[in-house]
Amino acid sequence: MDAVPARARAYVACVVLAALFCLRPLPELHTPWWAVVLLAALYAGCEHIARSRFVGTFHPVLLAGAFLLPPPAAALVAVPGALLSGVAQRPVALRRLWRAAQLVVAVWAAARVHWSLGGRDAVVASDFRYALLPAGAAVLVFCLVLTVLDGGILALAERVPLRRAWRGLFTRSLAPGVVHGLVGLMMAVLWRSPYGPVAALLVMLPMGVSWWAFAQYHRERAAHQATIRALVQAVDIKDGYTRGHSERVGQASMMIARELGLDDDRVEVLRFAGILHDVGKLGVPTRLLRKDGPLTPEERRVIELHPEYGHEIVRGIGFLGEARAAVLHHHERMDGSGYPYGLVGSQIPESARVVAVADAFDAMTSTRSYSRARPVPAALEELQRCAGTHFDPRMVTALVRVITRSGWRPAVTADESGTRPVSPPRPRTPSPPGVHR
Repeated sequence: MDAVPARARAYVACVVLAALFCLRPLPELHTPWWAVVLLAALYAGCEHIARSRFVGTFHPVLLAGAFLLPPPAAALVAVPGALLSGVAQRPVALRRLWRAAQLVVAVWAAARVHWSLGGRDAVVASDFRYALLPAGAAVLVFCLVLTVLDGGILALAERVPLRRAWRGLFTRSLAPGVVHGLVGLMMAVLWRSPYGPVAALLVMLPMGVSWWAFAQYHRERAAHQATIRALVQAVDIKDGYTRGHSERVGQASMMIARELGLDDDRVEVLRFAGILHDVGKLGVPTRLLRKDGPLTPEERRVIELHPEYGHEIVRGIGFLGEARAAVLHHHERMDGSGYPYGLVGSQIPESARVVAVADAFDAMTSTRSYSRARPVPAALEELQRCAGTHFDPRMVTALVRVITRSGWRPAVTADESGTRPVSPPRPRTPSPPGVHR
């Protein structure tokens, strides 16, 4: 987001002040500045390559600095790379400053713990066995500080409850932290050994191989995203009235999944499910999708085949996982009155129940050729009214909670002239949301 809340900016300012405190020089400690410059340049180069190859951040050099240098000097290693690294979202300057400050604090804390546990003496003596315990404690502190800071900015900038903002962050950072810590420790021990810094830099070669493998994974992921975009664009071209609907259903599905506490992999799959839920419209005649008048029973039956068409289209795309079931069953209803198979209650896959609520919510809050947008509160009220008959009450409750807390911007999908939608009077006996015409 371009607009960062004032409380988030204040939080960033506090972390920056903490970082400046960590960088204050300590006269009683000897600092080998040539090592600081070399490690800072190495980290900046590795960080640039890592981000350009979509392989995330690169912490072994930072941890090697924490094992080799006094805390203020070790923290200084992170500054050039963090300030010069690429940022995809705005505000760029604030994000770079935040990244540099949180790394400075985390590295300083890790170096402080490492030195207090006698890790420096073990590294100087090139004794890998005795260096493991202090290094392990330093890595834990490093991951913990990053987790606390990341959770705090997520809670303040995105209005996510603290407990959910921190949920899973530490455990997810632990595995890569341990790997990076071991590489950093090997670099530090070799650096202090008779072989010198050149041997320490050779440790980077295995990491280069892992970078390459990880980059291959991200290229494959990018290909998946391109496949999904192509399918969605094809649907949008064919059914112009619902342009943008798929992306919004994907967003709403992701919000419901996060509110339910699902893990990140399932959240991503449910986003795919929401985006692709109407891909079966590619098999429906265009004249039916763009018909202005009411549909005949025969035409309605043809349109109601689109979940099966969609399932046939995505059935061979393995990475979609349970999203394929959502494409097939997102028009099923809890009372068995839906289509295509009339499934009841728990027979309907959970992913389909999520997408059904997201689909209906966006359908009600968007202006179409045959209906005007409802206000968000009215749409949520209608979903609650239909909970238990048409929709899973858990999914409805989750959406109501997250929309109430974070808000929602309904978009106009049919009117491209820029006029604002006018909410019509609520009908006396409203039709089930999400049903075609």
